[in-house]
Amino acid sequence: MIHPRDALWGSEPLLPALPVCDHYAGTEPRMRKSLELQRELGPVLDVTLDCEDGAPVGREAEQAQCVAALVMSPLNQHGRVGARVHPFGHPAFEHEVDTLIRHACPRLAYLMVPKPRDAADAAQACAFIDDAIRRHHPGDDATAQLPLHLLIETHGALRDVHQIAAHPRVQSLSFGLMDFVSVHRGAIPTAAMSAAGQFSHPLVLRAKLEISAACHAHGKTPSHNVVTEFNDDAALAVAARTACEELGYTRMWSIHPQQIRTIVEAFTPSLAQVETALEIVTAAQAADWAPIRHQNILHDRASVRWHWQLLERARRTGLALPAAAEAAFFSPVAPSAAAAPVPSVPSSYQSS
Repeated sequence: MIHPRDALWGSEPLLPALPVCDHYAGTEPRMRKSLELQRELGPVLDVTLDCEDGAPVGREAEQAQCVAALVMSPLNQHGRVGARVHPFGHPAFEHEVDTLIRHACPRLAYLMVPKPRDAADAAQACAFIDDAIRRHHPGDDATAQLPLHLLIETHGALRDVHQIAAHPRVQSLSFGLMDFVSVHRGAIPTAAMSAAGQFSHPLVLRAKLEISAACHAHGKTPSHNVVTEFNDDAALAVAARTACEELGYTRMWSIHPQQIRTIVEAFTPSLAQVETALEIVTAAQAADWAPIRHQNILHDRASVRWHWQLLERARRTGLALPAAAEAAFFSPVAPSAAAAPVPSVPSSYQSS
């Protein structure tokens, strides 16, 4: 039978199959603990080791060396560890990129570049990174495809967001809520940075929608910003569900280990949704992808495609599928890409 991935898409771009949670850590103890936690939970989350805001000020060179060493260490068990550098034009940017590319590029999952001022600035940052890859890893085609993620948090970047999303080296765009509010010089109230207020202020909501729409238009992953109230699980759950179900985000940042499970659960389809999706996709495959009727509702390839995407998201969040579905649809997937169920975060980590 024809596999869903081969039957359901034409020429439109496919979104990268990235984990739904992107967890940030900056100090060495927290970076190590984050990698240990990822090793335990499995690749339901990425870990981004931070050379910018989460790192000690004045020790940028040492931080880059530390991040490179951790990326190349046995703690990086799933190959889903990235790094955030300083913005293009910052005095530390070139050294951080050079250090990470030289020492860790073969195992880096991506590089995150914050605060591009506009599309031209983003393109220059990408060009510098690609030049560093050519200098340090000439002829290595796999390394040359290192994905780049960008953080949209300036007026110019938001204005040019479709151009930035269209850049062939960009895999994902994130929204930088706090910096975006700050560049309005007090015109947006601080409440717009709260878990609830960020979904009601028109300027902030507009930015989120434009980033999400640009990503989907160009086959890139939209990643939702942080929620700073990391002890308020209920507020985080509402924010994550709103980002996922109403704004079209397929990924979200975590800044504290307590947030990881809540984010993953919010992006996880319900068991009822998965059961329905399996029935529809299986019936469509049996009908050679012609239109089918399911519970007196017509489904053609467009709606079947939606249900297939739900099944793929279910696996990325660690939801166990029936053995028959795994064998029929996902057996070719490499073991490293298979998601593991998410256990509770250890209490020893929560208190640190």
